[in-house]
Amino acid sequence: MKTLLCGKGGSGKSTLTALIAKSLSERGCNVLVIDNDESNFGLHMQMGLELPDDFLNFLGGKKNLVGKMMEAFPKGEKLSLFDHKWEISTIPEGYVTRKGNLSLIAVGKIHEFGEGCACPMGALAKQLIQNIELGENDFVLVDTEAGIEHFGRGVEEGCDVLFMVADPSYESIRLSEKISKLADNSGKPLYYILNRAEGASREILSCGISEDRVISTVPIYESIFKAGLLGDEFHIFVPEVKMVADFLIEHKSK
Repeated sequence: MKTLLCGKGGSGKSTLTALIAKSLSERGCNVLVIDNDESNFGLHMQMGLELPDDFLNFLGGKKNLVGKMMEAFPKGEKLSLFDHKWEISTIPEGYVTRKGNLSLIAVGKIHEFGEGCACPMGALAKQLIQNIELGENDFVLVDTEAGIEHFGRGVEEGCDVLFMVADPSYESIRLSEKISKLADNSGKPLYYILNRAEGASREILSCGISEDRVISTVPIYESIFKAGLLGDEFHIFVPEVKMVADFLIEHKSK
C-alpha cells in the first residue's frame, strides 16, 4: 500500500511519517519512506537513518531533469524517467539508506541560493511512486511539502490512500476543506490524523470532518517534542500511531 501524508507546514507530517514507518517496521513490514519535502532536513534522523543522496542525482541532477522536461513538454510528449519497475530491495544503492526493514529516499533538497524551483522534484516524485512495485508485506509512505502544490503536480496518482495531518489551527481547518475537494478530484480516499489535538481544540478541529474519516487523534507527547527538538531517533511507543499502522495493515489485506 502506498500512502501520502499532506497538510500545512508544522502540522507534524514528517514526525508522523517517521512514527508510522517505525510502527509498521516493528511489526515486520518492509517500509519505504519517500521524502518529498525539499526543505526538510530532519526526517532521516527521526528514523535513525543517514540522509541519502538526492534521488535527482540518479537522473543527472536538477538541471538535467529540467532539460528533459523542457524538451518533452513543448512537443506534448510524455516524459518517461524509468525504463523498468523497481522493488524496494532493488532501488539503486547510494540513493537509498536502509536499516533492517526501513528504507528512505530523498527526492531532492534545495541546497543553493537561486538554484531554481522545486518543480522537477514534483515530476520525479510522481513517477518514482508509480515505479515502485510492492510485495505482499511492503508499504510506501510519502512525506510531502507543506500545502497543496503536490496535488497540482499529480503526485497522488500513484498512491492508494491519502492522510491529511491536521493540527488545531484555523489554517488546518480551512486547508482540510480544500484538500477534501482535491482528494475527491483525484479519486483517492482521504482520511485524517488529528495531531496535538486535545479537549476543546479537538472538538473544534473535527467539526467539519466526518468522524468516520478520522483514523486517529494524537495528543501532545513531551517525549516526541523533545526528540524532535534534539534531532534524536524516535524510540517512542505511541498507541495512537499504532492505530494508524493497524488501519494500513487492515486495509492492505482487503
